[in-house]
Amino acid sequence: MSNSAQAYAQTAARPVSIAIIGPNKMQREEIATALNEGEDGIRGCSIFLGAKRTIEEFYSYPLDLEGLPRMLARIYDVVFIDLDSDTEHALKLVQCLTAGNSATVMVYSAQAGRQLVIRCMRAGAREFLNLPLAPGEMAGALARVPVRDPSLSQAATLGKKLLVFVGSKGGCGVTTIASNFAASLAQDSGQSTLLIDLGSPLGDAALHLGMMCDYSTTNALEDWARLDANFLRTLLGKHDSGLSVLAAPGEFPRSDPPTQAIDKLLAVARQSFQHVIVDIGSRMDLMESALFDDSSHLYLVSQVGISEMRNANRLLTQLFPRFPNLQIVLNRHTSHALGFSDEHVERVLTRRAQWKIPDEDSTGMRTGHPIGNLVLHESVISRPIRQMARAACGLPALEERKKGFSFFSQKLERSA
Repeated sequence: MSNSAQAYAQTAARPVSIAIIGPNKMQREEIATALNEGEDGIRGCSIFLGAKRTIEEFYSYPLDLEGLPRMLARIYDVVFIDLDSDTEHALKLVQCLTAGNSATVMVYSAQAGRQLVIRCMRAGAREFLNLPLAPGEMAGALARVPVRDPSLSQAATLGKKLLVFVGSKGGCGVTTIASNFAASLAQDSGQSTLLIDLGSPLGDAALHLGMMCDYSTTNALEDWARLDANFLRTLLGKHDSGLSVLAAPGEFPRSDPPTQAIDKLLAVARQSFQHVIVDIGSRMDLMESALFDDSSHLYLVSQVGISEMRNANRLLTQLFPRFPNLQIVLNRHTSHALGFSDEHVERVLTRRAQWKIPDEDSTGMRTGHPIGNLVLHESVISRPIRQMARAACGLPALEERKKGFSFFSQKLERSA
């Protein structure tokens, strides 16, 4: 069976759910009447082919613009919103409902000013219905609604991962690890991989990778209402490993983006890429965003130092005590650093560290390559980062090198 046939069969087998939100009773009833009338026209619409309809009316706007709109978008296929009762609140509701959700949002109003229509389209509304409705206008609007496969939202992220790197303190090396992890993941997996640098306003993931990017997260977040997969791709740089990069801005942003903007960016990114890696530095102001959903994979990066260990302990015991997918990464690690044994570190962190990235200086080795290109060159630092990336995408671990097999032995073999 073709994908379109499967979508039709699944849609036809379940009721199509519609919500009408608006304090104005007369306008709300006009929309409901238009949906219940004109059966012949509506039957020809793709979303209504063979499907029953359930229509629910809401007499007021939801006040909670964080959780409730997301719930509405998961439940309903089409949501109609009254613009006239409170235009500004209605537009915010449209933005929340369309931020990465698959429900179709339409707005209706008795005032069809050009500027209002433009604002609605920018907010993400698919249709603007001018009241009173002209004959056939509702059927025409519904005819442009795509068939909503109930499994699409789940399938869109099935097997895909959001991997978030956060530091216990600034200067822990989060960006070095995140950028090389991302490049290694893209190179070894061969799957679509995106690195987003949210270390604003001083993020430098692109610099670590030796890249110059024309666009940044500012371009995506300032115009987030119209952000989609095509728009996002125009903003990305490309690394030699195959990694796509959305860089941090080169200048201080004028304002902080709302949580909805971050969520929209993540939703669009996860629909487009198999792996999305996000470097947030040590920013804790993003705790309410989708970065910290239970589905996220969190890497807490720290060093073995007094202030770093204290901060890591506070994060683990107060903010992430039961986070389901959390791994600890000790960077610039040396045994018994500052008198801390591995057992002492584990007691302070309240759990075992999954990964240890050695201190390059302590190994007595130099890579001879820029830090951002470590993934493309074998080194004592790049190897454990590459092991992390392979574990994240389900690839087998690299085999341990045989003892005695060194640069010196390779040189002898080449000269023989």
